[in-house]
Amino acid sequence: MGKLPTRCKAIFLDRDGIINHDPGDYTRNISEFTLLPSVLDSLKILVERGFVLILITNQGGIAKGIYSHEDVSEIHKYLKGLCEQNGTPILDIYYSPHHEITGKSLSRKPGSMMIERAVARYNIDPETSWMVGDKQRDLDCASPLGVPGVLIPTNEPLQNFLHLLV
Repeated sequence: MGKLPTRCKAIFLDRDGIINHDPGDYTRNISEFTLLPSVLDSLKILVERGFVLILITNQGGIAKGIYSHEDVSEIHKYLKGLCEQNGTPILDIYYSPHHEITGKSLSRKPGSMMIERAVARYNIDPETSWMVGDKQRDLDCASPLGVPGVLIPTNEPLQNFLHLLV
């Protein structure tokens, strides 16, 4: 994809509990992936406001052997397709397959590596961007770069918090 021509503003989105229903443990495969109501409408509003959309997600179930990279790829391909059809393309998806039970990783949230890579690759302005998540570690991964965060209760409608994302 390469760099975008000018600095852009992004909405960095956690996946489970923000985009799709978080069942409380793991979304293991495509059959367990359920988009939250109103999320596509909310993404449309954010894109209309000039934001690019980037997914930032921990997928520690890979390290635990609960599901595979292929399972995650299938979910992400499906999600990207839905968003394309909605006119709200996801610019990129960053995920960390690591979990602290198998070893530390700088890419796993609250580490900032996934955000750092996206900011550098796509010439993103951190100060006009937002990180949206349902856990403090989601916001913590963005704060070292100066990206403000919005904490949303797990599985709550994103649309109820759009007024904060301007």
